Amino acid sequence: MATNRESGSTSIYEKVMLATFRCVANSGLSRTTVEEVAQESGVSRSTIYRYFPGGKDELIQSVVAWEAARFFAKLASDISGSDNVVELVERAITIGQQAVESHEVLQKVLQTEPELFIRLFTVEGSRILRLVRGFLMPYLASCELPQGVSLKAAGDYVARMILSHITAPGSWDLSDQAQVHELVTSQILSWVASGGST
Repeated sequence: MATNRESGSTSIYEKVMLATFRCVANSGLSRTTVEEVAQESGVSRSTIYRYFPGGKDELIQSVVAWEAARFFAKLASDISGSDNVVELVERAITIGQQAVESHEVLQKVLQTEPELFIRLFTVEGSRILRLVRGFLMPYLASCELPQGVSLKAAGDYVARMILSHITAPGSWDLSDQAQVHELVTSQILSWVASGGST
């Protein structure tokens, strides 16, 4: 994990993250180098190594985490204001899947380096799951949960289902709102649709 992020250092960290993201967009994950990031960011290699003592591996892992946080923060902003948990999950799946499909860098990396991306994304999985679950919890708290299911367990399940469907929709056509509604009400939140409050 990057170090030395005291006040005043955030701008350097952001510059390095933005530059790394651009380098990954141009060169891919495996071909991006610390030297390339230093040139792109205008930050010296020694400063980059001070922030990322693990070198390129830590830098790449950090940019994956950074972009995932940005992606899900934007998704949270786009779906906030939903009236109930069913609407929230429907919007999260629809908007999230559209965002994944239109994310040029993600699509490039998935086409050229899928194994490396999946390995890096898996490392970030628990952090992303906590982020999505945290956003869902207030909505789920207003639902009548199935007997024996804790709020945290319900949040984990729904978060995993959202993440699964936005990255791999399977046979569901997520551009068809009727199919999204059926997916959410008959599978993901069937316990809400069959009696829990929304």
